[in-house]
Amino acid sequence: MRLCKICGKKDCNIHTFRLSNFKKIKDFSGSSPPEVFIGHYNYPFVFMGILSPVNYGDTELLSSPEKWHSEKLSIPEILGLRNQLIYCRTKGSIKNFNSNITNSLQEVAIALKPLATEFKLKGGLLNKNLENTASIPLIKNAALVEKVRIEENPKVEPKVDYLINDKEVKASEAIIELDKARIKTSDVIKILSAGLLGKISRRKLVPTRWSITAVDDTLSKNRLKEIRYFPIISNIRVFHAEYLGNHYEFILLPENYSFEVIEISLKSSGIWKDYEGFFGRKDYASDVTGAYYSNRVALTEYLEKIKHQASCLVIRQVSQEYTSPLGVGILRQTSREAFSKPPETFLTLSDALESIQTRLKIPIETYTRESKILENYKKQNRLDRWF
Repeated sequence: MRLCKICGKKDCNIHTFRLSNFKKIKDFSGSSPPEVFIGHYNYPFVFMGILSPVNYGDTELLSSPEKWHSEKLSIPEILGLRNQLIYCRTKGSIKNFNSNITNSLQEVAIALKPLATEFKLKGGLLNKNLENTASIPLIKNAALVEKVRIEENPKVEPKVDYLINDKEVKASEAIIELDKARIKTSDVIKILSAGLLGKISRRKLVPTRWSITAVDDTLSKNRLKEIRYFPIISNIRVFHAEYLGNHYEFILLPENYSFEVIEISLKSSGIWKDYEGFFGRKDYASDVTGAYYSNRVALTEYLEKIKHQASCLVIRQVSQEYTSPLGVGILRQTSREAFSKPPETFLTLSDALESIQTRLKIPIETYTRESKILENYKKQNRLDRWF
């Protein structure tokens, strides 16, 4: 018996048939999850398009990291969902809003529910999609699209409708307002990527990997404006969570705000780290990249909730279980999961690190010797002895 590459079930005739016909497919209809994708290669002339399966119905699970995490889907299950999508794309300028494909893309991006959509392709599937990166979930099946027809009117959240039609509000302000209205972070990213936010004269399509960071960065920076004036927590707190081989430990220390992420892979022994002090950073976190900002979103959500500030060291252990990059969306949700649970509290840093070590395969010293936050904390403790 063979396992289906899509759903993982034995002898699955439905998906085996679908995969074998993807190569020959020219025209099809389906319900876009909704999901759109804007590439970044050759910017500002980029690939842009809609992802859709070849069937109708409630297909939101195909593209929702929030749902993947809440349902604790496995990597094979997520890859199976992604393999059902065809990335129907074309190439054009980020400022071209007058094409059939761009207009359809925008309708899909704002839709509250999956949209029935018809696609006319220029040929079969391409051999590979060069846009895959660790920042986004896998997009395997790409095809050039000639025409798109939306078969129904999209239902749109009132707050989304209001902000995309506001021609004077800045994109950063719109992102904050959508978050306050409890629009899912992944949906805000799609709306920004589709060029629907900001002052009308400055709107343009935003590559998906850039819009992910832009949204996370904007939301956390906005919260930090207030958090920096909050009182400092009174004890050491540790939060932890794990999903699909990504183990997180968040260590909150009773000091003014600072933030650091250290990631270590069990597979390659690679170390990635980025840091910011009380006033933040101006350059991109180029070592940790998108995960840095997703971790910071979860932290600032928690600090805003408790009305306190703290210095935070984020430890990420990546195990061999994490066999395929699934995008920073699952890392954002895993970080949020950590802060949704009561913390462990400690009087000393050594006690906190000892507890963390029980959940790690990597020696804790591998992290601590790389940390600027812990180096500063130890120095501060030595100074405190004299006052």
